[in-house]
Amino acid sequence: MKRKLLLLSLLSAAVFTAKAQDSTLTISGSVDTYFKYDFADRKNIGTSFATDHNSMSIGMVDIALKKKLQRASFVGEISFGPRGQEQSLPTGLNGDFYHIQNLYVSYDVTDKFALTAGYMGTFIGYEVISPVGNFNYSTSYLFTNGPFQNAGFKASYVVNDKVSLMAGIFNDVWNGYRSAKKLDNFGAQIGLTPVEGWSAYLNVLTGKTSGTIFDLTTAYQITDAFKLGLNAADWSAPESAGGYTGVALYPQIAVSSIATIGVRAEYFKWKGYTTMEEGVEVDVESQNVKAITLTANIKGGPLTFIPEVRLDSWNNDGNFLKKNGTPSKQASQFVLAAVYAF
Repeated sequence: MKRKLLLLSLLSAAVFTAKAQDSTLTISGSVDTYFKYDFADRKNIGTSFATDHNSMSIGMVDIALKKKLQRASFVGEISFGPRGQEQSLPTGLNGDFYHIQNLYVSYDVTDKFALTAGYMGTFIGYEVISPVGNFNYSTSYLFTNGPFQNAGFKASYVVNDKVSLMAGIFNDVWNGYRSAKKLDNFGAQIGLTPVEGWSAYLNVLTGKTSGTIFDLTTAYQITDAFKLGLNAADWSAPESAGGYTGVALYPQIAVSSIATIGVRAEYFKWKGYTTMEEGVEVDVESQNVKAITLTANIKGGPLTFIPEVRLDSWNNDGNFLKKNGTPSKQASQFVLAAVYAF
C-alpha cells in the first residue's frame, strides 16, 4: 500500500512539474533614465532618444512576456514612456503614453523551420529601441532613419550552425502595425556565422511605398576583451526622392570585469535628388554628417551606468546652432544614463 501511495505521489509530482513547466511565463524588461547637456545650451542633435536638454529625464519602462508550449510560442512586449512612444506612428502621433514593441506568435514546424506572424522589431540594423540591446545610449543616424518595427509574416530556416535564412512579406509602411493599403514589402535575410564569436546578417527590405533598403550588420568578439561591430546601409526612397547611405563602426574593449569602453564612428549621407515644385525642377543637394560617440558601460549587477560624450559635424551650416543662435556645422553633448535590466 505504501509503495502504491509513493508511486502515486511521484506520478502526481511529475504531472504537476510538467504542467508547471508548460505554463511557465517569462517576464523580462528594463527601466532607464538619463541626464543630457548640450554644450551649446540648447537642443541640437536630433537622433532618437535622449533629446531633453539640461534635464533629468526618463526613457521608458519596458515589459516583455514570452511563453512557449510545445512548438507554439508568443512574444508580447509593451513600453511606457517617451523612448518607446517616439518611435510609434500609430500611437506616438496620437499622443498615447504607451508603445507596442512586439506582438507576434510563432510555430516551429520542425526544429529548423519556423513561421512567425505579427508585429516585430525590425531585422534591419545594428541598434534597437531597448537600451538593454545597445552599448551606446544615444542612437545612430542609421537607426533613427531606418525602420524600427515591421508587421507581417515571415519564415525562418536554419540550414546549419553557420547559415540561416529568412524571408517574409510585410506591411507597406515601416513602424505601423496596420498597413496603409496592403502588404507590399518583401524582406529577406541571410545569417552567417563564419567562426565562433562572429555573426553577420545581410538584409533587404523593399516595397513600392517605403522604397528599398540594403543592410549589413556584423559583430565579431575577436578576444574576450575586444569586440568589433559594423553596420552599413543604403536606402533608396520611393519615386526617386533621394534616400540615404551610411556606415557605423563599433569597437569596444573591456578594461575590467565591470567596465567597458567603446566608440561609435558614423558617416551618414542624405542623397541628393531632383523634385518638382509648382512645375519647376528643384535640385535638393546631398549633405552628410560625421558623428563620434565615446561611451562607457559600468555595471553593478543588473544596473548599468552609461556616461557618454558625442560630437557631430555636418558638411554645411544650418543643422545646428551655437549658444548665440547663429548656424553651426558642429554640435556636442554629454549624457549620463542609468539602465536597469530585469
